[in-house]
Amino acid sequence: MGAAAVIETGPAACPLPVRRAVMVQRWVDVVFLHWRFSPAAVQQLMPRGVTVDVFDGSAWVGLVPFSMEGLGLPGLAPLPLVGAFPEINVRTYVRAGGRRGVWFFSLDIDRLIPLIAARSVYHLPYCWARASHRRVGTIVSSHADRRWPSASTPARTEIAVRTGAPVDATEELTRFLTARWGLVSAARSGRLRWAPVEHPVWPLFTAAVLHLDDRLMAAAGLPVDSPPDHALWSPGVPVRIGRPRQIAPAV
Repeated sequence: MGAAAVIETGPAACPLPVRRAVMVQRWVDVVFLHWRFSPAAVQQLMPRGVTVDVFDGSAWVGLVPFSMEGLGLPGLAPLPLVGAFPEINVRTYVRAGGRRGVWFFSLDIDRLIPLIAARSVYHLPYCWARASHRRVGTIVSSHADRRWPSASTPARTEIAVRTGAPVDATEELTRFLTARWGLVSAARSGRLRWAPVEHPVWPLFTAAVLHLDDRLMAAAGLPVDSPPDHALWSPGVPVRIGRPRQIAPAV
């Protein structure tokens, strides 16, 4: 586990264009549920060279369900045998190699082909789960029950929120939690990688939590026993993801 110093940051910087995307997709009906954590509690889960990003003295960990649609290669039709599928991830925000990005503790989906590809190419901790995500009117509901990799305690979640009024996407904390233009991952060798992510500014709305029974956060080592400190919903954005590249950890 890393022991790098925690750095205080302001709103996330604007993205650079992804000149050569290797993957395109659309994230639909995205729910952002975030909790405050002690920076030390999150930092102890980071590998060497990855430093937790902090806002207002806290690390922020998100439980983020959505529907993945149109997954494919640039300029081509979506990949066959994949289609749209639900994803529920547990994430935080970090700095590594002079770059900022999202760090994923887990990403639960119910499709094996993208799971294998993402684990192999991007070194992301995708998990196989029985999962669902849908919106009916103003209610967005999600469910995941992890099947692999197995754990000694259940890794599952049930979420329901009611969508509400538009919010200002430029508000400082909202921007810190949602304006993230890259992802950081670590191979088994410990080498760090960063991949750029490009999408329009999120259209964001309030979200009222109607039901939450979560064990995915606990499976990541960060259990919660209270409602989220921050909740949002977005109808979604189109996304372009660039080639992952190795980055050098800070000395």
